[in-house]
Amino acid sequence: MRFPFMQTALVSLVSLVVAVRVIASPETEMTAAANNFLAALNDDQKAVATFEFKSDERENWHFIPKDRKGITLGTLKPAQRHLAFALLQSGLSNRGFSKATTIMSLEQILQELEGPNRRFPRDPELYHVSIFGTPDAQGTWAWRFEGHHLSLNFTLVKGKFAAGTPSFMGTNPAEVRKGPRAGLRVLAAEEDLARDLMTSLSAPQQKQALIQTNAPDDILTVANRTADVGKAQGLAYSEMTAAQKKLLNRILEEYVGRLRGDLAVTDLAKIDTAGRGKIRFAWAGSVQRGQRHYYRMHGPTFLLEYDNTQNDANHVHAVWRDFDNDFGRDLLKEHLEHSHKTK
Repeated sequence: MRFPFMQTALVSLVSLVVAVRVIASPETEMTAAANNFLAALNDDQKAVATFEFKSDERENWHFIPKDRKGITLGTLKPAQRHLAFALLQSGLSNRGFSKATTIMSLEQILQELEGPNRRFPRDPELYHVSIFGTPDAQGTWAWRFEGHHLSLNFTLVKGKFAAGTPSFMGTNPAEVRKGPRAGLRVLAAEEDLARDLMTSLSAPQQKQALIQTNAPDDILTVANRTADVGKAQGLAYSEMTAAQKKLLNRILEEYVGRLRGDLAVTDLAKIDTAGRGKIRFAWAGSVQRGQRHYYRMHGPTFLLEYDNTQNDANHVHAVWRDFDNDFGRDLLKEHLEHSHKTK
């Protein structure tokens, strides 16, 4: 038996939960998640997980297997690990979080394919959390979640979200071809939408978009601290048909949409302010699935790069960069200039 007042209370509770999730800012949620995580660590663990905000380590990012600083998931107790994932989720959309955690799960598949005799074992728990500065919803601090094929960097400046870049995701294998997970393609949309765009182009358009017949072995910016591929090349957005523009926009949204919705909207607004007509789409290599290929989008404010060339074109790297504001540099610069003027 249900009572009207119970139904009313339940509806009110659901509405409150929804409202809190909508109203809570990224700064508030990230700060709470970071502090909850740190509160669960002992002093020795905190010493490993935390750094000064000005530490050079903050921009020492990479996506390859390597020795890393920060606290490793595999060293955490289950409750601590849950809080680490809560921090990760505070910066990502549901889709972005799903991609990130599935990328981590591919390490088990690689371990089975490659065997154990490696300097850096393939391990879904060999991912690291680093916090730079003191998490404060009104302060300046940053955090990173990183390991093989995953580097997610977030910066907040004086209580304002500054940057969610560099944002790197990769997959090896790009497509799982054997075993119970055969057919899994974590970054399928990033590949398929771009191929759909390239193959939709007319012959003259393809000639403009194709910057070289051989795809490079990796993304050109690799893990450089500053993204630079030179002058924008390829076919301009302004020279595309309405259907082609729609495909390009879907690719943009796939990358920007790794971040939680309120942050993604801000990134897209920044792109619009700079002018979508100035974006160029460039392709290198084959348009045939299973063959080596590379593409990038180059706008006034951003760069996204994708390659699938290694391991017989079954190994993807896909990165989103902000030319001026990776690691929050632009907002940090603005803050420092303002601070000096007011002294």
